[in-house]
Amino acid sequence: MRSSYDNSVAGAHHAPDDAEVEAAVQAAHDVRAEAARTPAHVRAAALDHVSRKLTERAEEFARLITAESAKPIKWSRGEVARAASTFRWAAEEARRFTGELQRLDTDPGGTGRMALVRRVPKGPVLGITPFNFPLNLVAHKVAPAIAVGAPIVLKPAPATPLTALLLGELLAETTLPAGSWSILPTGNDVAARLVTDPRLPVVSFTGSVPVGWSIRESAPRKHVALELGGNAAAIVCPDWTDLAFAAQRIATFAMYQAGQSCISVQRVYAHAGVFDELVDKVTAAVAALGVGDPNDDTTDVGPLINTAAAERVESWVREAGGEVTRDGATLSPVVLTNVAEDAKVLADEVFGPVVTLNRVDSVDEAFDRVNNSRFGLQTGVFTRDLPTAFEASARLDVGGVVIGDVPSFRADQMPYGGVKDSGVGREGPASAMLDFTEERVTVLTGLPL
Repeated sequence: MRSSYDNSVAGAHHAPDDAEVEAAVQAAHDVRAEAARTPAHVRAAALDHVSRKLTERAEEFARLITAESAKPIKWSRGEVARAASTFRWAAEEARRFTGELQRLDTDPGGTGRMALVRRVPKGPVLGITPFNFPLNLVAHKVAPAIAVGAPIVLKPAPATPLTALLLGELLAETTLPAGSWSILPTGNDVAARLVTDPRLPVVSFTGSVPVGWSIRESAPRKHVALELGGNAAAIVCPDWTDLAFAAQRIATFAMYQAGQSCISVQRVYAHAGVFDELVDKVTAAVAALGVGDPNDDTTDVGPLINTAAAERVESWVREAGGEVTRDGATLSPVVLTNVAEDAKVLADEVFGPVVTLNRVDSVDEAFDRVNNSRFGLQTGVFTRDLPTAFEASARLDVGGVVIGDVPSFRADQMPYGGVKDSGVGREGPASAMLDFTEERVTVLTGLPL
């Protein structure tokens, strides 16, 4: 594996052959009953162990993330901290993941009866993760699966498998039953076979729109959860007076990780009363960002994952009438204004260091333009007006609305996901645990209620 910044070697890994892939899947299938019966304290202890070790070895993990993905080290460190929290949250959820009692004597036929409703794993999980968060998005598949007692077979992105394999070292130190987890750094051709394997009845995928929907179509009898990204918008309302704060947040989170985040700021709709000043401040804030070596603590914007990705983003910017400088996989950050709604840099997911700022005459217009998209992941709304905030929550057709900040905010314990082409299902340990399980009812009879 090599860095897209300077082609330096990040590391090497063994590529499992067909027999090893088969062994992992069969092991997950064979251990499913034992894993489901594993006591909650054992599952929680394993998750706590991983969380602690991630904290203890944080710099090692951060350096590896940067080495294989070229993510600036400051963002890699933040990712490790988030992953530690994700495992910690999952440990806490594992301890309180219990059923509920429901009395049935609300009708005469249920006299003396009570139902115990609990959740059980649907079966082994296939987790497929992307390159842009090679640790924390892995954590969001692995941790909730362990928390509910579901075996998981994880296929990390071919571009960034090393971090997931290092995480495997931590999992190997736990007392989880053999077969409870496997990490398969394979090609995407193998993933296609795994998607249709009946021994893996749950698929949790994070990645591109075409691949995500093709997975769902190829496995119609499976439970498929999809997080497919988007073209996240920020709205700056006329009542928002701290334009310096808004501009800094927009600049930072449009360009962080070179825009390679599904909730990076891609579209900004600013009221006419604040538009010109906001453009000036965003442009200045973007110009002040450090661009270059991802190993440098002062770098904010590093290269894209590869040169082909950078060439695609460059072509989209030029199609929209903008200018951009490219050096291999590294692009200079781009600020575009009043871009046509059908331009690729606005209508599609650019996944690069590009932000568009567009003037609107009313908040209503901003809401409509945000909704005029095939995506719907998260939106940020800069307002201090309570009715506007509630209207945004009611009207915006997205999975999450962030008031007073950019759409890029994500707390790892909250439900996270989108609508429309942004996918189906929710992540966050508690939410994913529901996705990975189903209700089972036990009716108790002859009770003196």
